[in-house]
Amino acid sequence: MLEIHENLAGKTAVITGGSGVLCGAMARELGRQGMNVAILNRTVEKGELVAEAVRKAGGAAIAVECDVISQRSVEQAKRVVADRFGGCDLLVNGAGGNHPNGTTSDETFNSEHIFQDNIKTLFDLNCDDVGSVLNLNFLGSFIPTQQFAKMMLNQKGASVINISSMSAQTPMTKVPAYSAAKAGIDNFTKWLAVYLAETGIRVNAIAPGFFLTNQNERLLLDQNGEFTDRAKKIISHTPMRRFGKPEDLLGTLLWLADEKMSGFVTGITVPVDGGFTAYAGV
Repeated sequence: MLEIHENLAGKTAVITGGSGVLCGAMARELGRQGMNVAILNRTVEKGELVAEAVRKAGGAAIAVECDVISQRSVEQAKRVVADRFGGCDLLVNGAGGNHPNGTTSDETFNSEHIFQDNIKTLFDLNCDDVGSVLNLNFLGSFIPTQQFAKMMLNQKGASVINISSMSAQTPMTKVPAYSAAKAGIDNFTKWLAVYLAETGIRVNAIAPGFFLTNQNERLLLDQNGEFTDRAKKIISHTPMRRFGKPEDLLGTLLWLADEKMSGFVTGITVPVDGGFTAYAGV
């Protein structure tokens, strides 16, 4: 169990996508640290399950229905958070993800694929589907930051933490839209850190390595629960030879959130990846 960061107690954290496996763990830990937690989720019932877990553990939490790519929806969520907790000290932009319609079937292109109806290539991807992935991941962080950072201006200890990806620096095969969007998150993190530096708001990102989640389970495990070929490739390229666990992210989260621990840190993306980005494969 991680030590308690007294500097976080009584402050308010807003977490988009807070019902997911990774951000749900973050929400529960921030609640344990004594923060008020607002879980913004498109499906409020899922967010309420996490909020209830925080409250059962003695914390304060609410679930707020929110579509992160709608300015009106985020504005309404901001009003709910302000009414309940008075403000915002930490924003975790966790909403995001890929969609099968923005994914190619194979890692590389073969000219014969053009004639095979069961194989989706770059040339088959629909612009609307690609745009939806870009919007969810980039605008889904941009819009909440616009709204909640305004509440944090000139506020001591204020922080924004974006969720990046292994695919930001070196794009993963099959997921062009997701990779491009997460590269945009890394770039936006640096831009925003500079732009807001004089306001006292620090902006950083966490890039999780490969974690088993509801979103990627079907890609990494077969119907018997065994690793797929793609999962085996990932493990072979991860020096620690395992997938991450949600709790692996929490130490980095608390370090970036606590001004006493990282008060001079802004504009970085921290990989939590078991050595994946350090390994060249040979």
